[in-house]
Parts: sequence; structure tokens; C-alpha cells
Amino acid sequence: MDTNLSTLIDTAIKREEEAYRFYTEIQGRTQDPAVTEALQWIASEEQNHKAFLVKYREGGFGPTPLRMSAVVFYRIAEHQQEPDPSGALSPAEVFLVGAHREARSHAFYRELAQEHPAGSVKEMLLRMANEELKHKEKLEYLYSNTAFAQTSGG
Repeated sequence: MDTNLSTLIDTAIKREEEAYRFYTEIQGRTQDPAVTEALQWIASEEQNHKAFLVKYREGGFGPTPLRMSAVVFYRIAEHQQEPDPSGALSPAEVFLVGAHREARSHAFYRELAQEHPAGSVKEMLLRMANEELKHKEKLEYLYSNTAFAQTSGG
């Protein structure tokens, strides 16, 4: 494997490990079981990404290849200021912080993909970007449903 690609994969693995630690750490700061469950799901997704990248680095493509899928691009994080994750967070703020993190991860993979010519590396990076965008979509959905809960009046 090319040294530059190996370094890139190592960097991506570290980012996935950091994301997993962030989501597991923030779980301890919420008392809401639904928020905890959502954070556990996203943390497990980050572990799956790491496993995929490790397998890719070793010459494989992971137990199940990442599939490209259509994602709803709500753009909520782009229009809402990111709360300080070190302070007390409401359930809605937890989801908004997560959406911002996933937006940065999406940009990281997308920008790396733009630096590569067409081929398997570019394709893998675009798939990782799509995975991060799917996480952002989920977190923005949870944020909007938590921050703007529908009332009995509709």
C-alpha cells in the first residue's frame, strides 16, 4: 500500500476512534434514555467505520462494503451555532453538537476524495463521506424533533 494512502487511512482511523470516544463520553452526561440510545448507536457506527478502514488498510474491503445511498441534506448544523460540548447540554444540544461533528467528518473525507484521481481510493473516501453525511442527517432529524417537538395543536 502506498505510504501516503497508509498515512491517510491511519488518520481516518484516529478520527473514527476520537468520534467513538466523544459519543461514549457524552453519553455519561445525559439522563435521557432516548438520547443515550441514539448516542450508543452513533458510537457503534464509528466503530464500524474504524473496522472498515482497518480491513481496507489490510487489503480487504471490510465485512460489508459501504454502500452509497441518498441522504437528506437538511443543513441544520450549517444554520445553528454549535453548542459548547464541555458544558451542560440539553438533549437537543447533544444532537446538534453531534451533527456539527459529523458535518466536519463529511467535509474531511470529501476534501480528501477531491485530492485523488478517479479510482478505488477516491471511491472509498466518497463512501466514507456519505456515511458521515448519513450520520449528520440522523442527528439533525433527532435535533429537529427534540428542539421543535410537535404540540397537540399540530
